Amino acid sequence: MKPRVIIYTDGGAAPNPGLGGWAAILYSPEHDKTREIYGAEDNTTNNRMELTAAIKALEALKVSCTVDLHTDSTYLQNAFTKHWLYNWQRKNWRTSTGGDVLNRDLWERLLELTKIHDVSWFWVKGHADNEKNNRCDELVQRARREFR
Repeated sequence: MKPRVIIYTDGGAAPNPGLGGWAAILYSPEHDKTREIYGAEDNTTNNRMELTAAIKALEALKVSCTVDLHTDSTYLQNAFTKHWLYNWQRKNWRTSTGGDVLNRDLWERLLELTKIHDVSWFWVKGHADNEKNNRCDELVQRARREFR
């Protein structure tokens, strides 16, 4: 049986595009341990940081896990739960309107990671009453401050 991990992620850039930050909280119920990770990038976008947060969290896992990943990004969640990624790949990385899919490099990395881990995607309302999401937002801001 794979270990279970609960992950919360967040990312953002200000201005957008601009200085961005990403963060993730990883919790192992089996070990009752929590780990926080975060980082920043210059000249990026909100969406890239949301995807990066999920990538960094999944990359931090040492073994294949069953993951409940919570995000306030519908862009990220819907790509998996509404099968946007499948459709983009089927159309040679084109959107429904025929344009190039943005952030393809990050989507491809996420697809690689979801072959390793069994990920369930959950949406949480950002800047609301979710303690873990709010903590991720604080870490995003810290990452941006430390980068400056």
